[in-house]
Amino acid sequence: MKKEAKAAKLTFKPAGDRVLVKPLEQADEKTASGIIIPDTARKEKPERGTIVAIGEGKRTDKGELLPVRFQVGDEVMFSKYGFDEVIIDDVEYYVVSDSNILGTF
Repeated sequence: MKKEAKAAKLTFKPAGDRVLVKPLEQADEKTASGIIIPDTARKEKPERGTIVAIGEGKRTDKGELLPVRFQVGDEVMFSKYGFDEVIIDDVEYYVVSDSNILGTF
């Protein structure tokens, strides 16, 4: 069963075969010795998130529309450096190309 995306009504529509992803919140980590590493101290960005908007798809050389393979609400894993960060209404999102999505959960 797909998880429903919980997002305010967005006016942003990704172009072409891109999707708008809300990154998953990561909890603070604790080292083996008990030191808590807060989310703000991490250098790595999350590589998972939930799709909140999709583009219309990609056009072929013949003008045919190839729709995006994913749906709003899909939880996906994407390439580590395959996204652009955007801020919409003070919320961070990633714009990810269909080809940079590695799979769904």
